[in-house]
Amino acid sequence: MTDTLQIDGLQAGYGDIQVLWDVTMTIPGTDISVLIGSNGAGKTTLLKTITGLLPASAGTIRWGGHDLVNASTTAILNLGIAHVPEGRRLFGPMTVEENLMMGAFARTDSRESIQNSLETVYGIFPRLRDRRRQAAGTLSGGEQQMCAIGRGMMSAPRMLIIDELSLGLSPILVEQLSEKLQQLAASGVAVFLVEQDVAAALAIAQRAFVMDRGVITKHGSSKEIAEDPVVLEAYMGGI
Repeated sequence: MTDTLQIDGLQAGYGDIQVLWDVTMTIPGTDISVLIGSNGAGKTTLLKTITGLLPASAGTIRWGGHDLVNASTTAILNLGIAHVPEGRRLFGPMTVEENLMMGAFARTDSRESIQNSLETVYGIFPRLRDRRRQAAGTLSGGEQQMCAIGRGMMSAPRMLIIDELSLGLSPILVEQLSEKLQQLAASGVAVFLVEQDVAAALAIAQRAFVMDRGVITKHGSSKEIAEDPVVLEAYMGGI
């Protein structure tokens, strides 16, 4: 049975500023799901709360029988949820391969298993193999995003959470990365994606959620959300 990420009544924020208001959603543990919304809607705050970077003030987050609320980031990672943050956050002076191996820091399985994961990353992103001895800070934007996703993959996740896949990238690179995410999902790793390119995200996702001012206002299949008149007007220019 595949796990789902079940969020109920989640509240979180920064000091006295509350950002998330009773967020309730079920994110499948298979395929690709996407969260869309305007800047400041609370999307990044939600991801940070799921992965333990920000404490919740109320509510529950359940995954595989475990409540993740206020668990440590390492504990959440060990349960199979990895986070690719907005802005990539690579270690610039370190090589590509060193950055990738940092993604496996919490693993306790064999060196052979970790090496197999590295080969899987290189199989999905062949360019990273070519650049493996190059400093990550000297990569192009698209290559850096590949490295950030690959670093997340190195933790052997069952769900990969990605914040702003397309930020600063050309449409061609976004299309290439989207294809890689579909390949990753087909291999059995669920993907939960926050993305500013709404049309591109809905095109590859199976399920979609809309967030507005810290509340989930709509959810359904990506096709349903893509055809919703309110979503079309607000996020896709009414096309």
